[in-house]
Amino acid sequence: MANRHSTERQPARWLPLFLLAACWPRQAAAVPSFAEQTGQPCASCHVGAFGPQLRQFGRDFKLGGYTATDGSPHFPPIAAMAFGSFTHTSADQQGGAVRWFAPNDNVALDQASFYYGGAIGKHLGAFIQVTYDGIARQIGIDNTDIRYSRERHILGIDTVWGLTLNNAPTVTDLWNSTPVWGFPYNGSNLAPTPQASTLIDGALGQLVVGLGGYAMWNNWVYTELDLYRGLSRELRNALGTVPVAGTSEVADTAPYWRLAVQHDYGRAYWQVGTYGIDAHVLPPVAAPAGQTDHRTDFAADANWQFVFYPRLVASDIISAHATIIAENEALHASSALFGTRAHDRLTTMRADVSYSIGATITPTVQIFHSTGTEDRALWNTANGSPDSTGYVLEIAYVPWGKPKSLIGWGNLRLAVQYIGYTQFGGTSHGASRNNTLYPNLWLAWHF
Repeated sequence: MANRHSTERQPARWLPLFLLAACWPRQAAAVPSFAEQTGQPCASCHVGAFGPQLRQFGRDFKLGGYTATDGSPHFPPIAAMAFGSFTHTSADQQGGAVRWFAPNDNVALDQASFYYGGAIGKHLGAFIQVTYDGIARQIGIDNTDIRYSRERHILGIDTVWGLTLNNAPTVTDLWNSTPVWGFPYNGSNLAPTPQASTLIDGALGQLVVGLGGYAMWNNWVYTELDLYRGLSRELRNALGTVPVAGTSEVADTAPYWRLAVQHDYGRAYWQVGTYGIDAHVLPPVAAPAGQTDHRTDFAADANWQFVFYPRLVASDIISAHATIIAENEALHASSALFGTRAHDRLTTMRADVSYSIGATITPTVQIFHSTGTEDRALWNTANGSPDSTGYVLEIAYVPWGKPKSLIGWGNLRLAVQYIGYTQFGGTSHGASRNNTLYPNLWLAWHF
């Protein structure tokens, strides 16, 4: 298993890099302009008074296209975020973590972002993020979800339906079990991470554009279908989205589907569902006779929440999330070009539970496991195995974002995260060398 720069030395280097892109920790968002627009504190929408983990009010707000308001005039919903951290790994990384950084004990401004977050019109709203990546030292368009939403009675049943234009599969999702908004909500790009990841698990973020429709029937059944096309390299460069060297491109239209069943009992809430994507991807070098690799991801997920004091905005809340993603890989182009197996499989599982105390202190525990077909031409590991297993421990402190908080124009989140590995790159030997301590500070404010 390797970090970013070391994977580039392999004969089939584009394959590990393409999958590694999906493993890079995502910086999720908590946008104070939403609180400004609705007149509600952060804790009304978010577990722990800081995003992206949502309560029912937050899920409804997103479902309605970010357009809910308190009826008062507001400034344009523009917000900003800055995120800094310290990364310590159990062993130094030979040659440095990445370019511009030392082998260990790195302090970094991970990200700085501006957001447009809120209503554009009566039925039109958006979440648009522009981010400076302090690790790669580049600026570009980040997570984007533009929605048109309406509420209608269809066959006598209350139905919320809408259209979405977005740039990442699962960025539209209402739940914190799917990849874009799943725990850990932030993580270090300066630490080794498992190489193997499914296509839907972040590999296409900001490299595609998708148009789709969604509906919530009777507040019980949610459905969504989006169609994604790959952005040209020229357009990606214009938007500041520079992928990892050797990243593959979506060859044609890739459908993404989502089906979920949910129910809110007031104090208790549950959801179960399935999602997935089917895509043909082109390798970064010419494939024989226009061949492509065909990747199909099938996933299942579940969410559960329990609110101890439903009438209190700053209530104690237990939340649990789980997902499993199974990918079937028909590697026609890669087999011809690099000698990989013609067919591989990869399965990823994650499950976490958190307990938010007064929307102020939130400890979280996660376990994760990936397993797949041994393929020495595909995986950059000593034995050709992509298997990795580990856990994440985190405790977060959020002082504001509750009723009567001293500061109403912003919020901060101070967290300490520890990532431990019992298996890394198909072996348990030396896996703990990749363990990472990651204290971080996350600031967000609106204008």
